[in-house]
Amino acid sequence: MDRRVREMKKRIERRRKERQYGARGRKEPEWGIADEERYGLPVVTYDRYSFESGGRPVFQKERFLLKTLIAASLVLVTAILFKHPSAALEPARQFVTRTMEKEFQFAAVSSWYEKTFGEPLAFFAPKQETKTKAPPSYAVPASGRVLESFAKNGQGVMIETERQAKVEAMKEGIVTFAGVKESTGKTVIIQHADGSETWYGHLGAIAVKLYDFVETGQKVGTAGASKTDGQKGLFYFAIKQGDQFIDPIQVISFE
Repeated sequence: MDRRVREMKKRIERRRKERQYGARGRKEPEWGIADEERYGLPVVTYDRYSFESGGRPVFQKERFLLKTLIAASLVLVTAILFKHPSAALEPARQFVTRTMEKEFQFAAVSSWYEKTFGEPLAFFAPKQETKTKAPPSYAVPASGRVLESFAKNGQGVMIETERQAKVEAMKEGIVTFAGVKESTGKTVIIQHADGSETWYGHLGAIAVKLYDFVETGQKVGTAGASKTDGQKGLFYFAIKQGDQFIDPIQVISFE
């Protein structure tokens, strides 16, 4: 029994000496802090992380993944918002529309994507297959005569045409508005890749939805009824470049 106790004491003593020897081997050189200690100055210590450039990578990675997740969630929520037909979501859809139609060039992005990757974005792609024959640069929305000129209207022209005539898109783009405006009634606004917009107002019916991709010559609606002649149709057409409206007659001829 006594021998076991002595052996345990020897082992303890041996371990204590090993720890002391190891601590002496790792002891910092005295010259590093001797001056501070000698003159009673505060000892300056340094955080080794302060000298590492870029911070801790793990936090940067987590932050990036979090931002990516949030962005993906916003895109998904927006897509669901415009695909769901519920009337309760209409105020939210109008808010997103007002925000996005002025700040984001849908048509320009869609055109760039198509030129780069060979096909339109999924959200903007037309439901029908792409035509093999390239459409003309411009299409006349509907044939007729100018009933009210740009000089009189100040923004667009009023066109008299056949009753319930088909009104077509002048050129391809993205529908950024499809609804009712106070000044032009049932209206469709199409944003094009060059940043310009074409407006089709006083329609009898609208044939497209918000954010639809429309091709040149595709039907956007029908002409509204003329108030003076029940056998005739009437619609409003305007071209907007930036913040200014330009005379459509300078671009296309209706007659």
